[in-house]
Amino acid sequence: MKKRPDGMWRARYRDATGRERARHFARKADAERWLAAQATSIARGDWVDPAKARVTVEEWSKVWLATKAHLRPRTQEKYESALRVWVVPRWGRVALADITHADLVRWIAEIHTGRSPAHTRHTLIVMSQMLKLAVRDGRLARNVADGVAKPRLTRPVPRFLTNEQVARLAGEMPEPYDLMVVLLAFTGLRFGEAAGLQVGDVDLARGRVTVNWSVTELARGGLHRDAPKTHRRRAVPIPAFLVARLRAYVKGKPDDAPLFTASKGGPLRNSNFRHYFFDPAVQRAGLAPLTPHNLRDTAASLAVASGANVKAVQRMLGHASASMTLDVYSGLFDAELDDVAVRMNAAATEALGEWGKSDGRVTEADTG
Repeated sequence: MKKRPDGMWRARYRDATGRERARHFARKADAERWLAAQATSIARGDWVDPAKARVTVEEWSKVWLATKAHLRPRTQEKYESALRVWVVPRWGRVALADITHADLVRWIAEIHTGRSPAHTRHTLIVMSQMLKLAVRDGRLARNVADGVAKPRLTRPVPRFLTNEQVARLAGEMPEPYDLMVVLLAFTGLRFGEAAGLQVGDVDLARGRVTVNWSVTELARGGLHRDAPKTHRRRAVPIPAFLVARLRAYVKGKPDDAPLFTASKGGPLRNSNFRHYFFDPAVQRAGLAPLTPHNLRDTAASLAVASGANVKAVQRMLGHASASMTLDVYSGLFDAELDDVAVRMNAAATEALGEWGKSDGRVTEADTG
């Protein structure tokens, strides 16, 4: 460290690569503090090149987005939307090094007003992932998005139809969408999975529908055909009455033909299906509000009511795990738990004899 003729203090050090770095300060104490901070960062191994940290968020967002090219188009669209609508307008010209934790906390609080928790969480995740990549690339010492509280998600309340209500809804649908509604309600397929079915996916001899593909409608208007959501193809059992209906419906059709199409042919789109057929039928049947996804809820409900356990429901719905099924439909299994308690009580009473008998009354002594 040296004092220049102009009175400024020149502080110098060599960075982790051996390159000399220097800054000028009006006060010697400031220069000493800066040198000490650089030495500590180098010793800890978290020193970053100040020039690399000066890249703007907009510039870095393009680098980060390029690393997501392997994801599904619909997922990429959501990332692009979050960047275009929320991240770049606020942070585009800001250098990575200038973003603080407090800034992000305030920003998330601001954009959460009037937005759903899911959208706000997604925007924060995008920002956090961008900063995480910057840390790994040696542009930042730490991710200042760590610890920013995410809004709590509110899971949509499932809607369950009875067998009679399914029949009423199907009765308001034109052919062949009446068949599709019943298929969704008794197999738990997602709409995109049903739209991706081909005739050859229906095994009438075994009474199975094999989910090989799912069709996703993109925001920019296109359709994307890909593996199911969990990337796991699955075979779903179908009731005998549906087998008979499907046999008549697919007769004479080639295996590679779509099982369901738009009314004038071509791919089936969720938006058009809802607007022209599903939503009007729901209104006529007096079942509003109802979405095609609620038919998936219905399938879970009907399966549990018929005696299916959580593992069977998981396999039918194509959930990644049984815990996920329980997270979404835990209430459906309450009766099953009651049955377990009844069976355990019967077995224990028989084994314990007189000691296990009780008049069923709870006293203060029982509760302590």
